[in-house]
Amino acid sequence: MRKTGRYPGFTVGARQRILDTAYDLFSRHGVRAVGVDRIVAESGVAKMSLYRHFPSKDALVLTFLQEREQRWTNDWLADEVAQRGDSPGARMLAIFDVFGEWFRLTDFEGCSFINVLLEFDDRESEVRQASVVHLGNIRSFVSGLAEDAGAADPDGLARKWHILMKGSIVAAGEGDLQAAERAQDMGRLLLADVGVAV
Repeated sequence: MRKTGRYPGFTVGARQRILDTAYDLFSRHGVRAVGVDRIVAESGVAKMSLYRHFPSKDALVLTFLQEREQRWTNDWLADEVAQRGDSPGARMLAIFDVFGEWFRLTDFEGCSFINVLLEFDDRESEVRQASVVHLGNIRSFVSGLAEDAGAADPDGLARKWHILMKGSIVAAGEGDLQAAERAQDMGRLLLADVGVAV
């Protein structure tokens, strides 16, 4: 889900305008398809100003990924999940309730961390490595839920759960609007198998 930083009635500085524009464009179109010139044109900020705030496109992408983690992982997903489940196991399943609503949005854009990971095939790339870290942070969030639920191997369960999450996002990108429900059904089986009560 894209959450831009545009607030009616407030003046937004050049750095924030650049970041908001890049956030929207990178989320919708990916990193490789969006050039600096387009970000400059759509943000209304001079190119010199962009490079003053972000010395390179990679620097802007790294900031975008940090912003994505804050807006998507922390402010949206973790928040929504906390409100929807009355137990750790229920909160794990609630991830897919949240996803089901997300997948049906007309501007559903998929997971930026997965998208960037696939766009950068150089394993030494700082951008690719950052995507891996941000994906790992999502898995850590799930691992915390699994640990709270009393799972014997929280990390192992979180890794399996994260596969369901990522798989459902890709399936939704293919057009399967039931992907979240299907993943949730598999999640119920997985929780039952490891003895986590819902």
